[in-house]
Amino acid sequence: MERLVGTVSRGIRAPIIREGDDIAKIVAESVLEAAKTDGFSIGDRDVIAVTEAVVARAQGNYATTGQIAADVREKFPDETLGVIFPILSRNRFAICLKGIAMGVKKMVLMLSYPSDEVGNHLIDLDRLDEKGVNPWSDVLTEEDYRKLFGYQKHLFTGVDYIEYYKELITACGCEVQIVLANDCRTILRYTQNVLCCDIHTRARSKRLLQAAGAKKVLCLDEILNQPVQGSGCNERYGLLGSNKATEDRVKLFPRNCEPVVEKIRQLVLDATGKQVEVMVYGDGAFKDPVGKIWELADPVVSPAYTKGLEGQPSEVKLKYLADNDFAHLSGQALKDAISDYIRHKDQDLTGQMVSQGTTPRRLTDLIGSLCDLTSGSGDKGTPVVLVQGYFDNYTK
Repeated sequence: MERLVGTVSRGIRAPIIREGDDIAKIVAESVLEAAKTDGFSIGDRDVIAVTEAVVARAQGNYATTGQIAADVREKFPDETLGVIFPILSRNRFAICLKGIAMGVKKMVLMLSYPSDEVGNHLIDLDRLDEKGVNPWSDVLTEEDYRKLFGYQKHLFTGVDYIEYYKELITACGCEVQIVLANDCRTILRYTQNVLCCDIHTRARSKRLLQAAGAKKVLCLDEILNQPVQGSGCNERYGLLGSNKATEDRVKLFPRNCEPVVEKIRQLVLDATGKQVEVMVYGDGAFKDPVGKIWELADPVVSPAYTKGLEGQPSEVKLKYLADNDFAHLSGQALKDAISDYIRHKDQDLTGQMVSQGTTPRRLTDLIGSLCDLTSGSGDKGTPVVLVQGYFDNYTK
């Protein structure tokens, strides 16, 4: 009988992970037990994905605000530090900001507007138009912002982030000045020492500031990129990808994940004889149409994955074939023609009309986004996701 089900994404429940747990063993056993109890089988090229949060927790990759402060203090010994383009997030940045504030005497906090890098809005675009403000050229002080726009609360969190960040910084005994601007070089009017807190544009910000003559410029991936006073660290991403653990502690992005994915792959192979793919995933890469938030607050969707997840899909558009090449066919003849076309398609379809409208993104970004949506960020209790049939097509 012909199989009528394509890709299936299953959230897999797992025990609560604690520091020191064998995360690879727990993931493999959770998937195998789920298959046994729910009556499905593991197949070649199934994808087992585990969220970065539980990997980092098992690794014990944490840091306190005091450890963040110590690193900032050592790397920026001058009294005034410019902190530019942070995202507006209680979970993602507030505790990092607290640690940074503890490490300096004065901070000039420069926020992008109308939104941060991932789409959290301070101001609605229509309000900018009403007030005649040009975000590409106009620099606003905190006083300017309040006169023009008053107190604006985030659509989903109900937080006025300017007020929230200001109170957080001053509570640490740090003097703060808040500026709104979109040219990173604006910060040099206030200080020559800058910490770039943007995620995906950080390299450009650093390059422009250095070219403009800044004294010292670092990015968040250069804070806690080595252990400080017994802290965890991430050699590649530093504070990027961190999450709030407690009011004074952050969980860092997991490090050295390649051995984890390879061990999971091997454990499943030993148990089933099947060659699965494995990845660690964080935020998915998608945008909310109402809140306008782009989900990707992590530096990458997947910090580690097995080799079979390299590259991009190479797919043809079925509706294009049906409406063009095989418009004269219907029924079984149409199905046979399309199936034959897929079997003999080119491996690289770049630029070909038949692939127009397919998703030209990396496999890890696509599958990681699917997994993030499957597991969610709340109380589902499924930090592991099993994706089956992803590499099948119409001919399978």
